[in-house]
Amino acid sequence: MNNLSSGLFRIGSLLGAVWLAGAVLEGAPPALKVSGNQLLTVEGRTIRLRGVNCAGLEFSNDGQGHILKTIQTAVSGWHANLIRLPLSQDRWFGRAEGQTDGGAAYRLLVRQAVDYCSEHNAYILLDLHWSDAGEWGRNIGQHHLPDENSLAFWKDLAPRTRDDPAVLFDLYNEPSGITWDQWLGGGVLTETDKASGTVLTYRSVGLQEILDAIRSTGARNVAVAGGINWSYEVGGIPQGRQLRDSTGAGVVYANHPYPHAFPGIGRETIDQWTGRIAAFAKRYPVIITEFGSMESKWAFPAGSNYGDERWNREMITVLEEHSWNWTAWDFHPSAWPCLVSDWDYTPTPHFGVWVKRALEANVRN
Repeated sequence: MNNLSSGLFRIGSLLGAVWLAGAVLEGAPPALKVSGNQLLTVEGRTIRLRGVNCAGLEFSNDGQGHILKTIQTAVSGWHANLIRLPLSQDRWFGRAEGQTDGGAAYRLLVRQAVDYCSEHNAYILLDLHWSDAGEWGRNIGQHHLPDENSLAFWKDLAPRTRDDPAVLFDLYNEPSGITWDQWLGGGVLTETDKASGTVLTYRSVGLQEILDAIRSTGARNVAVAGGINWSYEVGGIPQGRQLRDSTGAGVVYANHPYPHAFPGIGRETIDQWTGRIAAFAKRYPVIITEFGSMESKWAFPAGSNYGDERWNREMITVLEEHSWNWTAWDFHPSAWPCLVSDWDYTPTPHFGVWVKRALEANVRN
């Protein structure tokens, strides 16, 4: 059981076939709500969420055998008080290659992750990272928008976790290649797989329909919604696309700053990005759910005097100066930009050491 505490394993004998709803674990953090442009506890106390992404369950059925130890290390070793956990809708239902149990073992891993965070006074952001363009068991990966199978995923997951105060819902990772109207309301999309050249056409589901599906289950948990352009752009939200949430605890809007050019925007400096997001954050609650630099993929302009270490350090400084919530990408030795260099979770010198240092503020606060 990856040396997790004995209290973690709640229903192991059933191999995850049953997920007990309604049982809040002792030591769980307080539930959250949105008030204006702030994320607060239900008692009205200001809270700061700082943490990491823990990749693996989106692209493997068992988190490569490391996912629970990874979460344990991030929370108890690095002091993260928020884990963003990328998930796959096909693996949730056992539709991926190699699954023969209808997804029971996969769902158990997610349950164990939720329980560990809750028992250790940390939050967990369950992120629909990979979908399938409307075909179960095929095209499993990142797509422009969620699809009708994504509705089934959320309608099954949400009621299982609606009574867990530690749980937040990330509606869909990095919407891309779409307009703001499609982001909000969905529609028929066509996209081409860059590797295979396969053309996919499917009915996408807008983020409002995803949120409505979650709320229809009675789940009030705070929701997180990333904007368009791989969650880099948020400008359409103040222009009539704010999500409606009359029955839930509210919506926080996510942003993913990386140091490369984005369509329609180009390559911004940290200062340019900060000015844009700071103006948005005056009206809406914000969380930076991914960030990081990898110069080998996104080379800085000649003569800029920037590199990975400086960009990462300065981005963290900005996040702290503005008291924004954040989760760095990624607590995995090969999901770049990497916070750790191996499965002993050695911090990378250009990124991980700075994130780990920043997370120490969770202990002091």
